[in-house]
Formats: sequence, structure tokens, C-alpha cells
Amino acid sequence: MTEPYAEVQVRPRTEADIGALTDIYNHYIHETAITFDTVAFTPEERLSWLRSHPVDGPHRLLVAQDVPSGRVLGYATSSPFRPKAAYSTSVEVSVYCADDAGGRGVGTLLYKALFESLEGEDLHRAYAGITQPNEASRRLHARFDFRHVGTYAEVGRKFDRYWDVAWYEKSLGPGT
Repeated sequence: MTEPYAEVQVRPRTEADIGALTDIYNHYIHETAITFDTVAFTPEERLSWLRSHPVDGPHRLLVAQDVPSGRVLGYATSSPFRPKAAYSTSVEVSVYCADDAGGRGVGTLLYKALFESLEGEDLHRAYAGITQPNEASRRLHARFDFRHVGTYAEVGRKFDRYWDVAWYEKSLGPGT
């Protein structure tokens, strides 16, 4: 494991972050099956996504920033799980780190801050879909008490092959 960053600030997103956030996500589009998007975005195309995550409420976007350099190292989101009203107490969560920031605890810092920020929201469950194989993501989610609830076999095709997605669930809110 590489050394952790000396000082990382986790904070709500700002519109000024859109370029860095888009670059991080586009890396995963081009280089991995972690996301099933297949065409890169421009910052302008991603702006509505950023704006769909306000600084409060159940759908958030938090950014990890290296304090000395100001560089964005990654982000975590809680997004609507499904669009129908009965799903409103469930969120889908994800973490994306800059390609060279993996293995340094940035994902852990982001999830810790995200789940702390969601305390007190009217939420019951968090879900995460993890394209297989992805041992680092599985370990991260296990660290935050996610449990495997099922796997969709060959649900997505990218890079001329089919990929499985394992689904994980975490209880949120009081009494869970």
C-alpha cells in the first residue's frame, strides 16, 4: 500500500470541481468496466449530474481534496436508488478515486464522511453495485458493513465482454 496523503479535506462539491470530477470519471469510462458508461463526458455534460447532488439532503456529492496541492483526489455520492416514490428512503452510493489515489485511504475517508453526513436523513438503506471482479471495492464496502445480497450475471457488456455486477446493501438510520 502506498503512503496516505498527509492532509485530505472532505467537503461538499462546488461547481468549480466539475472539471476534476469529470476527468476522474472519464478515466473509469475509458480504462475499466467499473462504470458501464462507454462514452466520455465533457464537464458541461456532467454539470446537471453535479447539480442533482445538493450540499444537503439525501443525495449528496462529497469531494476529497489534497490540502497542500488543492488537487481533487476523488468523490463519493449518494443518489436516488430508483425513481419511484416508494424508493425514496433508499440511496445508491459510489466512490471514485483519481487513478493514482487508490490504496491511500481516500475512499475510506469519503465513505466515512458521506455516511456521517447522511445521519438524520430519512434513509433506510444504501445500495452499491460492484462490477466483478473488484476486490478493493468489495473490501471497502465490507469495511462499512455492506452485505452481499445478490449478483446480476453478465448484466453489462463493455470492452467486448459481459460483466457481472454484485449488489451490496447497508442499513441506515436509527434502529438499523
